Amino acid sequence: MNLHHRSCHRPRGKNLGVPELIAIALGGMVGGGIFTILGVSVSMIGAYTPVAILIGGLLAAMAAYSYIKLGVFYKDEGATYSFFKRTFHRSHFAAALIGWWVIFGYISTLALYAYTFASYAISGLPIGDNEWLRKAVAGAVILVFTLINVWSVKGMGKVEDLMVYTKLVILVVISFVLINHSSTSLPVLFDESADFNFFSILIVSSITFVAFEGFQLVINAVNEMETPERNIPRAIYTAILLAALIYLVISLGAILAIPFDDIIQNQEYALASGANEVLGHWGTDLIILGALLATSSAISGTVFGASRQMAVIAADGYFPSLLARRVGHIPVNAIITMSLLAFLLVLVGTLQEILEFGSITFLLVSLLMAVANYRIRRQTGSSTLTTLLTIAGLALGTVLILFYEASNQPRQLIFIVLLYALLSAGSWLYSTIRKRRNQKPPGPLSTM
Repeated sequence: MNLHHRSCHRPRGKNLGVPELIAIALGGMVGGGIFTILGVSVSMIGAYTPVAILIGGLLAAMAAYSYIKLGVFYKDEGATYSFFKRTFHRSHFAAALIGWWVIFGYISTLALYAYTFASYAISGLPIGDNEWLRKAVAGAVILVFTLINVWSVKGMGKVEDLMVYTKLVILVVISFVLINHSSTSLPVLFDESADFNFFSILIVSSITFVAFEGFQLVINAVNEMETPERNIPRAIYTAILLAALIYLVISLGAILAIPFDDIIQNQEYALASGANEVLGHWGTDLIILGALLATSSAISGTVFGASRQMAVIAADGYFPSLLARRVGHIPVNAIITMSLLAFLLVLVGTLQEILEFGSITFLLVSLLMAVANYRIRRQTGSSTLTTLLTIAGLALGTVLILFYEASNQPRQLIFIVLLYALLSAGSWLYSTIRKRRNQKPPGPLSTM
């Protein structure tokens, strides 16, 4: 759900066609996720990584169903937060909870992309494995895009377009070059990975779900498109399919050309780790360039879009009012706060903790969207069976991550549970304050 700001630079009267909407969604989804999830996935299920990616794409399509139905019904560019608030309009806690979860989901992806940017940026240095150097570089790239968003956003739409299309071309080139240099075959790899079961594949599909967040950015542009009833579903489903195919081809190329040991040992920059021996120096440089472009694009879009949504939620009373203040149209306080919290998450969390927190958050948020759609399924014209299957699939994905954490990484589970406890406490506090404010009787009328 990384907020891309492309649509924000479109003049209000200009209509967006399906190709442009697909580009918006792809810009949000293909933002560095594949560079992040590849190493984690291969370390857990080996050659079955492409299978997990396809299942993740199916799960994303299921999640998209409710977003599309709600988006067409409400036609509200506020998307996730607005949909839930309007569906459960009598509950301040529901509005606050979805607001806090959505924003901190964006903060986790900002941290994830910054961490990945740093990992690839220093991967060629002798001290490229230094964890604190990686965190420092991650903080520096967050700072750069924070300053850009605070000082000037004019023209960033064009820069963003260039980054989106360039990174897609580079990813496709990387994929086919890797496949062309394959040193083994899938049957051999499947034999070597025979000890993995379907349950493990489902767990990885859930853990890597964050790589597909971003499709709902199409809904943010609902006021700038014609016939949303037709264009929203076409754009979102096509973008998910294309993202899944891009991820599939890249993962195939990686597992066929790069030894698993190299990918697993260097999870943070898996594609670059073994590419030097396979593709030579130019191939490694191309992969690093693709990773830096992809993550930069994602960081820029997340800082821009999510900070504005944070300001809207703050204006509704569910975040500190300070975050709603703007200088001109720029929510400076929200931008700075988001960036500081993302850097804090980079400092205290590992790559896998950030990845899993992001995936759990977006699974939960998507689950809440499905529940909202089920509640008003007659108004949205949704299939009861499809909506229930979506709820079941997203709930299963969430449970699988938690089960994996409890069985294998209990300390990580504690870290994630503590984060959710803090988010829930914060949303409860601000929903209570907002409720009391609404119940407060007006003061006496002054007399002249």
